[in-house]
Amino acid sequence: MQPLTKRQREILDYLTDFIQRHGYAPSLEEIGRQFGLSSLATVHKHLTNLQDKGFIRRAWNRSRSVEMVPSRTGGRAVELPLLGYVAAGRPIEAVVGSETISVPETLVGRKETYVLRVKGESMIDEQIRDGDFVIVEDRTTAENGEMVIAMLEGADVTLKKFYRENGHVRLQPANPTMLPLVVPAERVQVRGVVIGVMRRY
Repeated sequence: MQPLTKRQREILDYLTDFIQRHGYAPSLEEIGRQFGLSSLATVHKHLTNLQDKGFIRRAWNRSRSVEMVPSRTGGRAVELPLLGYVAAGRPIEAVVGSETISVPETLVGRKETYVLRVKGESMIDEQIRDGDFVIVEDRTTAENGEMVIAMLEGADVTLKKFYRENGHVRLQPANPTMLPLVVPAERVQVRGVVIGVMRRY
């Protein structure tokens, strides 16, 4: 399932409602008016992105030719905060953003849940690549073997597998070319546990 931006989600909801009410799709002009977009090229670009992500189909030679693609999950999407980046590699400074991203309801945790964009290749054996989005349940404890967002020294944040060993914590990458980080337990704070992954193609 590919994530949608907040604006793409709003346009998709508008298309769905319009088609249900009228039995046909809105024109580019009507979509533009609804969202205050004066440029039809901008409307076209949003529709192209929705088509590329598999949410709608369009016939190139007809106006009002938008068709909704039935949802593969059948579930609703939920807007979660996109709180910046996490390093899958060397730790990077924690940066908090203010964007949101649409996530299938089935991927949302029971507790507070948020999304981080991955930078780096240290978790590729877990099928997590540079640019992917990890869905994180906001927790301060983790079991051995869980994939965590760990904060080191209160500043740097990294994505690794978590293991508690003899007063230390081993933060294990899933990439055979990279070494684990072994740090005293008191220098590591668990900020969340990864419960899902999304990718944009």
